[in-house]
Amino acid sequence: MSKITDMTATHNWSGQKLVSTDHMLFEAPREKHFMTGSEVLKEAVKRCTVDASVSYPITPQSEAAHLIGELWAEGYVGTYFRGENEFGVMSEVAGCAMAGARTITTTSGPGTLRAMENFAQWSGTRIPCQLILMARGINSPLTIQPDNLEVSYMLETGCMIWYAENVQELFDMSIAAFTVAEKPDVHVPIVTVVDGFFVSHTREAVMLPADDIALMPYEPYKSPLPPIDSETPPGRFLRDPFVMKSNYISYATHASWQFEVRSAVERSRPYAKHFLNGLVHVTGSEDAEIAFVTCGTASNQAKEAERELMKLGIKSKVVKLRTIRPFPTEELIEALEGVKHVFVPEFNVVGWLEKEVRMALYKKSEADVIGGPRVAGGMSMPAEAIIQEVMEQINPGKGA
Repeated sequence: MSKITDMTATHNWSGQKLVSTDHMLFEAPREKHFMTGSEVLKEAVKRCTVDASVSYPITPQSEAAHLIGELWAEGYVGTYFRGENEFGVMSEVAGCAMAGARTITTTSGPGTLRAMENFAQWSGTRIPCQLILMARGINSPLTIQPDNLEVSYMLETGCMIWYAENVQELFDMSIAAFTVAEKPDVHVPIVTVVDGFFVSHTREAVMLPADDIALMPYEPYKSPLPPIDSETPPGRFLRDPFVMKSNYISYATHASWQFEVRSAVERSRPYAKHFLNGLVHVTGSEDAEIAFVTCGTASNQAKEAERELMKLGIKSKVVKLRTIRPFPTEELIEALEGVKHVFVPEFNVVGWLEKEVRMALYKKSEADVIGGPRVAGGMSMPAEAIIQEVMEQINPGKGA
């Protein structure tokens, strides 16, 4: 089996040629494949010179975790092991990343909640690890079906959050995510979200570059905080001794670090804009007075609704958010110029994206924001449901 010590200036330990992220995403020739989201994630990790991955099975990300384990057996991942539970996994990910390893893991639903304490620790210690979150329902009652309520719990953890619509975006985002997270002026964890089953288990056409190239390795000594090694004690847990004391200076220190973490997320904007080809993608009629603001699978359904509405002579547009943290406020306001009705279809019961949209548009837009339609617990969102929501709002009393 290949060893990390086999790394050279031009090739990684598995013999892949090292290339820039721009070359990987924008220049390298691609061929069409037909894969599930889980299989595509394996292909992305295969091309990322990943030092470590820690896994624990939970539906629907179990297959993705298994396939990353296969990469370790094939010599493409430096080290791989299974944690004792999701909390243990996220703690072990922190240890790997603090030691200077490019680290990735996956989870879903209740696993996310079981590990919640760790995500704020990740950002607080400024580790650039990546979590692939394959969103699923949270037990209310027990379900393993698609639902993205758990994302609402992640919003204020200090992590960057990107949201992929399909398998192609999952591949590209997973590669770009490491590069952006590892920028010295960013250097915070990133969560790449897809809707479980709808993406993780759906087979789609995807364009992939050859697998004989891979990203340049992570350079931990460019980190804003030193990695833990034989020369450096684990001081990044507590940056200064007085942080844990009960006095005004310790409170101010802790508060300033909280704001610095969030500032780091904001500093990711230009990098994300470059590698994602924009923080939002807009489709439909430019002069529409009806808009759908979406992320993930809801974007696909909203696009179908937009096409059906056009057949009825009703113009609309879809504003798909590629990032949730940082939230693309300026891009959203620009995309909604002239819009009178904003619909926010979501795969959860609480409407967390609607709340984000309302905050972004407060006193900056006169558009009427309608939270819906919403489905939860595994329900699908057919275009007809979105169209009915539109008709009930713009044609009150008559419906669709």
